[in-house]
Amino acid sequence: MTGLVDHKDPDSSKTVMSFEDIVLAMREDMARVEERVRLAAQVEYPGLGRLLQAIVESGGKRLRPLLLLLAAKPFEYDLKPLIPAAAGVELLHTASLVHDDTIDTSQLRRGQPTLNSLFDSGTVILIGDYLFAQSAILAAATMNPRVVAVFASSLADICDGQLREVFTAHRLDQSTEEYAHRIYGKTASLFAGAAEMGAILGGANEAQIDAMRGFGGDVGMAFQIIDDVLDLRSSADVTGKTANLDLRQGTVTLPTMLYRRRVSGTPEEALLQTVIDGKDVSDEDYLNLAMRIEESGAIDEAVTTAQDYVSSALHRLEFIEDAQLLASFEAFANLALERTS
Repeated sequence: MTGLVDHKDPDSSKTVMSFEDIVLAMREDMARVEERVRLAAQVEYPGLGRLLQAIVESGGKRLRPLLLLLAAKPFEYDLKPLIPAAAGVELLHTASLVHDDTIDTSQLRRGQPTLNSLFDSGTVILIGDYLFAQSAILAAATMNPRVVAVFASSLADICDGQLREVFTAHRLDQSTEEYAHRIYGKTASLFAGAAEMGAILGGANEAQIDAMRGFGGDVGMAFQIIDDVLDLRSSADVTGKTANLDLRQGTVTLPTMLYRRRVSGTPEEALLQTVIDGKDVSDEDYLNLAMRIEESGAIDEAVTTAQDYVSSALHRLEFIEDAQLLASFEAFANLALERTS
């Protein structure tokens, strides 16, 4: 991979890279993706146009489009179809966040006011729909029917994951299998789809496409588990979102499930149910529950689960022989575990 900094582990001959190395090497290609995203998010209404551009430009690390480009690197790297595909994936992610904030009635996203805090829900949903449509147009611009099919499937999975979150709210009796199904749809499916699209556009064979999709899905699972951990561990100043938002919404995440196993049949379980029900619960109650979950070791167990997903992801890519390229995938995967926001 041209431009990547090639470090060496002092204790071995293994090539080691950082996520920043990947960003540096891909900066020119990602700049083209950024420009395509900005163009697609333009609207004629001046006030709304400025807000949309601000939302698009505050899009974080652009992990999904970066993964799509990275997934094509072991194969044929042709930017002509990759740029619209990557831009489409990013807009799809942005649109899903707009709808997610509406459903959650969130007032903050990455420390900035959400559209939901500025417009009525009907208007915000229309804005999200507009972004969904623009993302589909970009996917179609690849002129690859299989990519369009993966894109459509990813959108369906995202909606399914969000619906599962809505209909399982305040339910402590759900299983970790149900949780995994839910977060795969809500988060991991787009990581999986992005990696699959990159491999398809790169001309990979079927086994390699499956491996790339699996890599993306596993990393996405780790990403969401760590996101759920951060919701319990961090303040709004760190995450840019309301602290303990999952608990406040009655969303039962993996750390909470693991905590429930530890306190099953005790008064602590009844207290947990009271907080998850969300009736007459104070800010202090949410904070105290988050502290008890932390102290129980449930959060550490959830982190271990995320680490297992990252290990699984990297195991899938053993067909990549280039050490430098493999190190770049490892750096991307490990970012899920290194996040603080």
